Amino acid sequence: MASHLVILLLTAIFAALCVAAVCQQHKVMLPLFPSCSTTGNYTDGSLFKKNLDELLSSLPTAAGGINGFYKGMVGAPGPDQVFGLIMCYADRNATQCLDCLAGATAGITTVCPHSRDVRAAYDACVLRYSDVQFASAAADTTIPFYVRVNAPFPVDPAAMARAWLPLMAELTGRAAGSPSRAAQGSTPYDASWQVYGLAQCTRDLNASECSRCLSYVVGQLPQLFQNETGGAVKAYSCYVRYQIGAFDITLPPEPPQPPPTSPGESALSSREGLLIGISVGTLLFFIILVGCLVCLLLRRRRKQPKITEEAKWQEPEEGNFFDDDDPAMEDDFQKGTGPKRFRYSELAIATNNFSNEKKLGEGGFGSVYRGFLKEMNLEVAIKRVSKGSQQGKKEYASEVTIISRLRHRNLVQLIGWCHGGGELLLVYELMPNGSLDTHLYSGKSGGAVLPWPVRHEIILGLGSALLYLHQEWEQCVLHRDIKPSNIMLDAFFAAKLGDFGLARLVDHGRGAHTTVLAGTMGYMDPECMNTGRTNAESDVYSFGVVLLEVACGRRPLTVSSHPEGEHMVHLAQLVWGLYGEGRVLDAADARLEGSFDELEMERVMVVGLWCAHPDRSLRPSIRQAVNVLRSEAPLPTLPARMPVATFVYVPLLGDDWTSSSVVTGGVGSSTGTSQGKDDSSRTTEKSMPARSKTAGVVEEEITGR
Repeated sequence: MASHLVILLLTAIFAALCVAAVCQQHKVMLPLFPSCSTTGNYTDGSLFKKNLDELLSSLPTAAGGINGFYKGMVGAPGPDQVFGLIMCYADRNATQCLDCLAGATAGITTVCPHSRDVRAAYDACVLRYSDVQFASAAADTTIPFYVRVNAPFPVDPAAMARAWLPLMAELTGRAAGSPSRAAQGSTPYDASWQVYGLAQCTRDLNASECSRCLSYVVGQLPQLFQNETGGAVKAYSCYVRYQIGAFDITLPPEPPQPPPTSPGESALSSREGLLIGISVGTLLFFIILVGCLVCLLLRRRRKQPKITEEAKWQEPEEGNFFDDDDPAMEDDFQKGTGPKRFRYSELAIATNNFSNEKKLGEGGFGSVYRGFLKEMNLEVAIKRVSKGSQQGKKEYASEVTIISRLRHRNLVQLIGWCHGGGELLLVYELMPNGSLDTHLYSGKSGGAVLPWPVRHEIILGLGSALLYLHQEWEQCVLHRDIKPSNIMLDAFFAAKLGDFGLARLVDHGRGAHTTVLAGTMGYMDPECMNTGRTNAESDVYSFGVVLLEVACGRRPLTVSSHPEGEHMVHLAQLVWGLYGEGRVLDAADARLEGSFDELEMERVMVVGLWCAHPDRSLRPSIRQAVNVLRSEAPLPTLPARMPVATFVYVPLLGDDWTSSSVVTGGVGSSTGTSQGKDDSSRTTEKSMPARSKTAGVVEEEITGR
């Protein structure tokens, strides 16, 4: 322990000396297309300028000592206080990181003179400072530039899309759920090569905003990269990169848990540190020894195996969970007429102390375990959420306060809950057949194909659940994350909608509800993604996508063949094209081999298109959609071509073209959107509108095969 303390101290000193040496060299780095405020500028000699200089001079050393990230402030609260943030990207080595930390802060005031709010992205790091404190609940998804990577060998766009799309979706969830806000991974491209990926957020973001930022950036990849072997997109709050072939990644370590030591403590000599380490180690040894003896004695007194010491009953921490939130919410928890408040010990016993053998799955904010409640003689699923996760805490509160009051045969039933003993636990009825997505795609891996009658009943059950949520309960419940993995199947394959962690309550008749972006790519209402406003029509859109997915047996983002090549398109576009040609049944899941009721299939597909209409004002209500699915109303007549959305949309890239040349050795790398034939020695740059800044040109290399 003492040796670890000495090593950490020496490492911190070495990092600080390295940063100081780099700073002394005065290597100035200039950002690509930075964002510099132009109003309320500071003046030379002002207090803001003094605070800014002090902040910029401290950022390299502070970030270099804590693994390439630092967020701090200088000055007393007021208009002259300066807030700053700097972070290195995980795909750059230590030398590049230190150079960027020093060079960025040395040159930023030259690029953005007198600006109070500055955002700047570099090849190896990102720098921000402002007179307003950065909010962890507000990710900045503005993209200053992106990078294309081209290797001197042909790429199959369809195979590439099948590789990077699920990879980046997986990394988005893993990065958001990691305290370091970063994740890496790989997936096969073909028999010989792998596609590697990186997803990273600035570490000041909470899990929800990190997920939102990465989801937005990943959503831009299909339109930015089509025939490339890789690409990278940098937003001010997050960064994604993927390519064929490995590249160096050094993920930041998990943030330290203990509080920072005071200046006096840092002056301990190595001898004092050694003595303290030995003393503490000896004390811990005796504590552990005594604990083991107690456990052995207790085990001998019991005839039946019991839960371990950590899983003993712990009294719920009354008042602690809601002190920082709405105090009235505690009353809502207690007023639920159905769900029961469990003791922690009961749930620990039910899951064999949350053993891995009982684990059913794991998500971004917790794990799900199979359990058995002896007193109720009931098999249950227990979701365990970390109390330290702020987003998990919010989802836990949302689940209990909303789903505990809902009663419908097509909703997953909440059996009970527990927020004691430092844990957040939700107890649901066990769904023996898991989620819809596992059965919908099991046939592709040799499993049984889900027959059409079962699919049709699942669709009707899901529609009934949404009808209850939107129109038949006392308030309108917006689910906001309708997708096959959240549709559970009981022992008879009846659909039950679950996971209300993102749900919101709104009054009936209320218009669009402004909120943070929530949901899953492919199922999210395009208008909601661009305006941040959600309402019942947003759920209807997700419902429509699920209808098409169940009928077609394809995921929302799919590969479509065209004369000019294969491109990533949304499933609604593909089905709408066939609908316009009078061949909508051709989109039916080929694995069904024609074994379906054609009228039912047509209704499901047409209603799916109707619900997924780009213009939310032309979508049906959930009642109208369900009536058509039940054959209680005629099919709607839709346009032969998929309409264009009428909401105001600011595209990622502008219309004005500029051109610049970049000569690269062996491997071409371009930034922007190119048209026509590729040129390995020339890149085309395309400017972005003011909202999204400007796309720049960056050289990047990849090892060809």
